[in-house]
Amino acid sequence: MVEIDIEQENKAIAREYKELLRISYQTLTEDDKKLIRKAFDVAVDAHKDQRRKSGEAYIFHPIAVAKIVASEIGLGATSIAAALMHDVVEDTDITVEDIEKMFNPKIAKIVEGLTKIAQVKTDNEISMQAENFRKMLLTLNDDVRVILIKIADRLHNMQTMESMVDYKQAKIASETLYIYAPLAHRLGLYNIKNQLEDLGLKYTEPHVYNDIVSKIKETKEQQDEYIKSISDVLKGSLDAEGVEYTIKGRPKSIFSIRKKMLAQGVTFDEVYDKFALRIIYKAEPSEEKFFAWKIYSIVTDHYRPSPSRLRDWISSPKSTGYEALHITVMGPKGRWVEIQVRSERMDEIAEKGYAAHYKYKQGGNEEHGLDTWLNLLKEALENASTNAVDFVEDFKLNLYSKEIYVFTPKGEIKSLPKGATSLDFAFSIHSEIGIKTRGTRVNGKLVPLNHVLNSGDQIEIITSPNQKPTSHWLDYVTTSRAKTKIKNVLNENTKKTAEDGKELLTRKLRHLKITLNEASVNELVNFFKLKTSLDLFYRVGIGAIDNQQLKDYAAQKSNTFMNFFKNKIKRTHTSSPEIINKPEISNNYDMLVFGKEQDKLDYKLATCCNPIPGDDVFGFVTINEGIKVHKRDCPNAISLQSNYAYRIIQAKWIDSTQQEFKAILNITGMDTLGLTNELTKVISNNMNVNIQSISLSGDAGIFNGQVVVVVQNNTILKKLIENIKKIDGIDKVTRINKN
Repeated sequence: MVEIDIEQENKAIAREYKELLRISYQTLTEDDKKLIRKAFDVAVDAHKDQRRKSGEAYIFHPIAVAKIVASEIGLGATSIAAALMHDVVEDTDITVEDIEKMFNPKIAKIVEGLTKIAQVKTDNEISMQAENFRKMLLTLNDDVRVILIKIADRLHNMQTMESMVDYKQAKIASETLYIYAPLAHRLGLYNIKNQLEDLGLKYTEPHVYNDIVSKIKETKEQQDEYIKSISDVLKGSLDAEGVEYTIKGRPKSIFSIRKKMLAQGVTFDEVYDKFALRIIYKAEPSEEKFFAWKIYSIVTDHYRPSPSRLRDWISSPKSTGYEALHITVMGPKGRWVEIQVRSERMDEIAEKGYAAHYKYKQGGNEEHGLDTWLNLLKEALENASTNAVDFVEDFKLNLYSKEIYVFTPKGEIKSLPKGATSLDFAFSIHSEIGIKTRGTRVNGKLVPLNHVLNSGDQIEIITSPNQKPTSHWLDYVTTSRAKTKIKNVLNENTKKTAEDGKELLTRKLRHLKITLNEASVNELVNFFKLKTSLDLFYRVGIGAIDNQQLKDYAAQKSNTFMNFFKNKIKRTHTSSPEIINKPEISNNYDMLVFGKEQDKLDYKLATCCNPIPGDDVFGFVTINEGIKVHKRDCPNAISLQSNYAYRIIQAKWIDSTQQEFKAILNITGMDTLGLTNELTKVISNNMNVNIQSISLSGDAGIFNGQVVVVVQNNTILKKLIENIKKIDGIDKVTRINKN
């Protein structure tokens, strides 16, 4: 056991505390320092006997969280004190009331919010993690600082996960990618968002992460050289124009490089814009715009810009408060380079998000401006009654979305997520306007309610007092605010219709000599293949279930009664994770092993990502279909691992049998004579590969093809891809997940 030097540890704690005060973004008064010191003393005393898994004193964790809150998020003394005590109520005998007496109601409320998030307990029937997230998101209604401190807490936990076991690392990292990184993005904390995403990738796909890190290190020298060559060219002109500036080269995050590799089906070497150049200039607020376009002019004098990739977030800032001019230019050696132009104020807002936004708006006082900021985030929190997973998914819809800027008939500018429709716009004005929308005009022309808007559109809403939403409206909108409002109205209407339907059904069944009770309702739900009794009563209420159908039910009642119980027994059998339908796939027994004990269990391969032997995979215990096996980089992996961590089981391939698997390859290249012939020959010549189908097309000299092959494992498939790439004229071969 490692001997702990208490004296050295206490010195280290004191050093960390001094560093916390030194790096604070906001100017701390003497009273602020006293408040922070008092919180520090309470935390040190409360955690004095606790240690982290790594063996270090627990107090280092709250101090580290407070440092992130103070410097990277940029909050003031109230938040720093709350961060120091964020685990005190959860882990020790100190209560929220004690903190209120020792400090003030504001700090007590923030600590209480953080404790509520940590202590949430839920029913096992729904996702524990989704319910946890819902609870956390609802604290936005109280104080946004609760979320900001929680993000700092998560960042430090992600930075110190080495001593945890693998499956816990994967679970925490998946949660981080699923909700915390998008939240940091929405709050304008781009630095923290990048750190969370990179660390998330490090623990969900360690091989991929390490591979990209090593390649970035290998190419660092030439990247630095490339950035210097552009900087040297621009410096002369910027100096000549009297601009005060600094130029920084900023590598793209590891996560964003991985995302680009996946989205474009390219290798690391084929990702060209692996870095961006940032020009940060000094200017008075009234001259910021003038200087930004002056710098744009200087840059484009030297390098040809791509007009389609110009982003002006100075004239129309993002709803997160982000302002900048992004120019993509053709740099030396024929490579596209993104150049970001920001004033010092804009740069601070981009780095600190919320805190800097209000420093400039409110003169540095963190207490003001909360209401305005919260209004941007509350839209997705208006209805907490839905299923927790749906709630979190809906909330996420609006976290990462790109924005468009549209106009009201009076010329006011409105920001909406990209992909928003004219009906979304109506709900963004006001829920009552949305509900009563009869039609919409875009740029003076009548358009359908599901018309997708573009930046610059001017929209007029036509309302009618008699208009009511229908279930089709849910397909017409993309924003969570609109969806929530429509669902609320539909639910009210459905409940009213269902009440009338239940009375009607009771009368109709009485004529057929059947009593409406729990047993007969279950039979009817099963007979009409519905999900709930509400569905049944609603359908009777709207006349979708008529007298003849009820007579058919009565005639088959006894048979149906038996079938219901048979189905119920069958459903109970398959819903248990231990009892899986064995005969179906018993010949796959030796293909995969599950869990620490490497048990051989029955499983099915997920159709969303089509794993084959050799792929990095995990098992997911479904309700009705036993274990489903997904690839680690499956599009659904992060959501499953985050929401249903308790249903994830480790899985790995062992020696494969002669079982064969389908893989789909996308092939592109130059349409040369004999290419098809050469391609089929190469595939046929590969041992243990069969072509199941082949679809090829040529257009203006470009060759596109999709080949479905049957292989035994990943090694054979990789060999085949290498051989296809060697064919003259072939440009790219990528394996796709979807059928």
